[in-house]
Amino acid sequence: MGKSKKIGTAVIGYGGMGGWHTDKIKKLKGAELIGIYDILDERCRLSEQKGMHAFCSREELLSDDRIDLVTVATPNDFHKEIVIAALEAGKNVICEKPVALNSADLEEMIAVAKKTGKLFTVHQNRRWDEDYLSVKKIMEDNMLGRVYNIESRVQGDRGVPGDWRNTKAQGGGMVLDWGVHLLDQILMLKAEQKLVSVYAQLTSITTDEVDDGFRTMLSFNDGTTAYVEVTTSNFIKLPRWYVLGENGSAVIEDWDLNGEIVKVSDWENRDAVPVQAGAGLTKTMAPRTDDTIKKFKLPKVKADWGQYYDNVIAALNGEQEILITHEQVRRSTKLMEAIFESAEQNSVVKFES
Repeated sequence: MGKSKKIGTAVIGYGGMGGWHTDKIKKLKGAELIGIYDILDERCRLSEQKGMHAFCSREELLSDDRIDLVTVATPNDFHKEIVIAALEAGKNVICEKPVALNSADLEEMIAVAKKTGKLFTVHQNRRWDEDYLSVKKIMEDNMLGRVYNIESRVQGDRGVPGDWRNTKAQGGGMVLDWGVHLLDQILMLKAEQKLVSVYAQLTSITTDEVDDGFRTMLSFNDGTTAYVEVTTSNFIKLPRWYVLGENGSAVIEDWDLNGEIVKVSDWENRDAVPVQAGAGLTKTMAPRTDDTIKKFKLPKVKADWGQYYDNVIAALNGEQEILITHEQVRRSTKLMEAIFESAEQNSVVKFES
């Protein structure tokens, strides 16, 4: 595919994320939005009101020779069927997360991609979140020394949305909704290490059919642990990130990157005056004095979610390797399955990846 040719692109599923994708595609220099398709007539009409072509059927869209790339932004339970149909129609495919409801479905999709020789990747857009990139830089630059624990949380107070996300058969629940993002981020931070065990608990406070939150502890072969939490019935928020290293700690309160880094500046000054702690005294938990610590601002890494599509276009033009790989998606899919297994058994599950 020549560098000068614009890649004809279409979106299947014109809901919230489908609209996000069309907005991004229209701004890309290397792509041309050919049109959309949605099973709901009102969404097709809405796209046409916004100046986009709406195909009459999925089959019509997939038979259009102008289209090289299809983005699938439908409810989760339709992903496998549509991805396979698009690949077999000779299209390259981006699929919204979670790409599949289980590993077996994912392997079927990967097999068709290999058979057809077409690109197949997943929209893990939150690899471009600046809070995540800040943590990534803290770890890459060894700002805290050896990091031994990472805590990542997303907390809401409105329950699970009352659409397909609230339905088990359609792949609803928070593990598959927000969990897939947070787990992918942790696995990318620990890409060079093996995950050895998983312990998880699911909650169903606001709904009976799907999980409306979860907590999981992940243990890696280098001794690092990661705690990941999603809640939807939480009215006092905890930090988005809390990272502990041997020489300091980092806290990121929210997506606006409020927070700080605190590091030890004088390890030799260990003595402390006991302080009152409830009904007793403590020397162990006495706070460090200001002359033994230093505070730093969080590193800020600017990013644009549009860089995801830039990479896909560059990969199709043979200029870059694709960033979201099959092996990465396999790992996160298996991790979500391990979380469900651990929660069901109320036990630690061994993980070999």
